[in-house]
Amino acid sequence: MGQSATSWRAVAAVIACLSVFDVTLGLTYPLLSLILEARGISATWVGANAAMTPLGLALTAPAVLPLARRVGSWRLALLCIGATAATLVLLRLSGDLRAWFLLRFVLGGAIGMLFALSEAWINALATEATRGRIIGLYSSVLSLGFATGPFLLTWTGSAGWTPFAVALTFLALSLPPLLWAREAAPELACEERASLGAFASRAPTMLAAVAAFAIFDTAIMALFPVYALRHGMSEAAAASAVGVLIVGNVVLQPVIGWIADRWSRQGMLLCCALLTACGRALVPAVMGSAMLWPLVLVWGAAGFGVYTMALAELGARFSGPMVVAGAAAFTATWGMGGIVGPVLGGSAMQHFGPHGLPLMLGVAFLGLAAILGARRSRVFAG
Repeated sequence: MGQSATSWRAVAAVIACLSVFDVTLGLTYPLLSLILEARGISATWVGANAAMTPLGLALTAPAVLPLARRVGSWRLALLCIGATAATLVLLRLSGDLRAWFLLRFVLGGAIGMLFALSEAWINALATEATRGRIIGLYSSVLSLGFATGPFLLTWTGSAGWTPFAVALTFLALSLPPLLWAREAAPELACEERASLGAFASRAPTMLAAVAAFAIFDTAIMALFPVYALRHGMSEAAAASAVGVLIVGNVVLQPVIGWIADRWSRQGMLLCCALLTACGRALVPAVMGSAMLWPLVLVWGAAGFGVYTMALAELGARFSGPMVVAGAAAFTATWGMGGIVGPVLGGSAMQHFGPHGLPLMLGVAFLGLAAILGARRSRVFAG
C-alpha cells in the first residue's frame, strides 16, 4: 500500500517540527560549554556538566510511555518543547553551576522524551514499502538541523541574550508543524503490556545496534578532531573532517533507506556495521591524504546508518505502545552510550596511542556485525 497524501503531510510536519527543534539543540550544546569556559570553569567541570544531558536522556526514558498514556503523546510532545524553552531561560538567568547541573539534566529529559515520541510517531506514519526511505529522510533532516546550530552560533556569539533568543525562536517555529500533525499522533490507549524491560527482552540486538551507534556518534564527535590533530592535521582540517562525516550522514541516509526498502533492512544493517568496522581499518592509512575525505563521508553514513536501520526495524516489528517503549529504550541506550563512548575512546587513545580511537570503534562494530551475522534471518528476534 502506498503512502497517502494525508500521511505524507503528517510525515513532513513531524520532520519539520523535529528539524527546527534540532537547530536549537545544535546551537545550545556548544553555547553552554562556551559560557562556562568564559566564566572560568575548568574543563573537567565543563565536561561533567555536559554529561548531565545524556544522563537525563537515559534516566527519564522509562517515564515516556506512562506519561504519554496519561496526558497523550501530542500533549507530552508540546510539554517537552515548553520544558526545553523554560530550561533555556533559566540557564541564561542562573549563574550557579550547581543549578546548571540540574537544569541540564532536565533539558536532557525533555529532549529525550520528545525524540522518543517523534521516532514512534514517524514509524507509525510509515508503511512497509516506504519505511526505510522515510526513516532515512528523518535521520538526514535531523542531522542537518543539528549541524546548522553551531553555524548560527558563529553569528550570534555566546554572550548575552542573543543566542538564547535565537534558540527560543526556533523552538517557537517547531510548534506550527506539531499542530499540523496532531491528528496523526500515536494512539496509546490499548492494554498491551509495554515497558522498556519488556522491549529489551524481545529485541536485545536492536539495542546492541543503538549502543554501537551511540559509542560511534559521541566518540567521533568528541575525539576525532583530537585524533586528526595528533596526525599533524591543522585545526581547520580536523574540524572539516568532522563536517564531512556529518555531510555523509545528511546526504546518504535516504539512499541507505531506499536500498533497504528494495532489498533488506536487516541486510543493510549488517552492511553498515561491516562498512563502519572497515572504515576503522582504513582511516589510519589515509590520514593526511586526499582519500581521507571520501572515506570519512562513507564512514559517517555507514555509522549513522546503523541507527537508521535499527529505527526502521523498530517500526516494522512493533506497533502501538511497544513502539513508544522501544523508542524510549533507544533513547536510554543512546544516553548511556553518550556517557561511555568518549570515555572508552579517550581511554583507548591513552593506552594505545591515537590509533586507539579507531581500534575501539572497530571492536565495537565487529562485535555487532558478528551478532547480526550469527542471527541471519532472526537478526532482531532476541
